[in-house]
Amino acid sequence: MMIISDRCIRVKNKRGADKISMDIKMPSLQTKLIKCLIFILFFILSSPLSGQEIKKGNEFDKLVRQLIHDGFKKEKMDALFSRESVFFDPDGVSLFFVHSESSLDYNQFTSKKSIKNALKYITEHKITLEQAQKIYGVDKTIITAILLVETRLGTYLGKRIVMNTLATMAALTDKRLRERIWNAIPDKKKPKKATFIKKAEQRSQWGYEELKALIKYSEQEKISPEKIRGSYAGAMGISQFMPSNALKLAKDGNNDGKINLFSHADAIFSVANYLKHHGWKPGIARQKQHKVLFRYNHSNYYVDTLLKISDKLKG
Repeated sequence: MMIISDRCIRVKNKRGADKISMDIKMPSLQTKLIKCLIFILFFILSSPLSGQEIKKGNEFDKLVRQLIHDGFKKEKMDALFSRESVFFDPDGVSLFFVHSESSLDYNQFTSKKSIKNALKYITEHKITLEQAQKIYGVDKTIITAILLVETRLGTYLGKRIVMNTLATMAALTDKRLRERIWNAIPDKKKPKKATFIKKAEQRSQWGYEELKALIKYSEQEKISPEKIRGSYAGAMGISQFMPSNALKLAKDGNNDGKINLFSHADAIFSVANYLKHHGWKPGIARQKQHKVLFRYNHSNYYVDTLLKISDKLKG
């Protein structure tokens, strides 16, 4: 900030500390302004961040260029990333680095209330579940168990804009943007810095691939990608599919010509197809069931809970 008085010129840095303070005798207002501009120019050029700092709103410039290089149309990418709802989201993505499956209370999904809701769901969607079971060979209790744990049977779908999550993750190849994510993590929950950097580097490419899949999926289904909301990790719909899985394994369960993972029928058929794709067959052994379900979520806590729910639903 610059403050001009009759006696002095002061240039303050972002923390409010005086950077330059001096008395100047000025014969005219013109001379005064010229000297002021010289000081400002000197301050800017001497700053270690000069020419390096990423301006707010320009965080995705490099990412957009990469998407265009990889075959996406420039006009569409420029238009998409210029929308007000598309922005760098450090607060949302920071959750990705503090989440722990082992800290979740999976017992809530095997409570009497949860099982009662799941049984009601099976009754309400009986025809669709039985069709999926017949076509894909996946027990309806397993499909229901997944939907229960993922989104409480479609009642909790997540509020994060999936595109912002994935684009932010993809942009973490830039050290300065990565630092903004680090600063967004509460001090009490910060992992070791080296662990954070390693995970960010690994996940940036993953985020980029998922972002490309999201754009392709949205174009295929003729929907605006920035309108899709989901989890802190970018999973979407009742089945919580990542975009790459939505693009390859999602199914149209109600034969309306669209694949909408926010539709119960499409979510049910998509889960069944996913499990069949990864090796589920009627009558497979418990150990094999565990292995296939682990592909849905790489957590033993998660898989054990699914199998417990399935057992309870079978009575």
